[in-house]
Amino acid sequence: MPEETKEILMKLKDAVAILVLSVIVVVFLVVTKIVPIVQSIMDMNEQYAAQTLVLADKQRELDELKAAAKKQDDMSGIEKDFFVSDEPGLDAEGLIAGEFSEILKILQTNTIKMLSINYTYDPKDDKFIQGVPGKYNVALLDMELISNYKNFEAFLKALYQHEHFLDICKVEVEPYEKDKSILMIKFSMKLYAKK
Repeated sequence: MPEETKEILMKLKDAVAILVLSVIVVVFLVVTKIVPIVQSIMDMNEQYAAQTLVLADKQRELDELKAAAKKQDDMSGIEKDFFVSDEPGLDAEGLIAGEFSEILKILQTNTIKMLSINYTYDPKDDKFIQGVPGKYNVALLDMELISNYKNFEAFLKALYQHEHFLDICKVEVEPYEKDKSILMIKFSMKLYAKK
């Protein structure tokens, strides 16, 4: 091979080596610059997804609070008064008797039969009475009732519309084994009266 060709091949070999080395350096620099950027984009994407979930939770909480505020506004005009007896100086039993007679009328109007009833006057665990001691009397009524579905529904609606404050504590309903249209009901409620 002529000397000039060898020299050209050597220069070409050196140029290719420089070109390969330059490509490797460029690829290395690109990889070292792009990989952190890609990793950063992936991290930002994960943060975005997490923040989207947080935002959805906060939006749900906000919607619940708005619904509760709307419900409170809707109920603001239906506060009920406490039962007040016309006769002064009655004890708890005498005071609650007037309110209980109204509940009995609602039971009779809706043709609901009462199997049993137990009274507890001024129960110590009643949080309302604990908050304002000496101002109110309360009677916890535990009743066993028999009714059909329609009459029991009417009874509950009548209690909701009742003019005085009361608290329905527990309702357990089971159909009667021999006739599923008849309900066996365990019903607890508190009646409140102002002293």
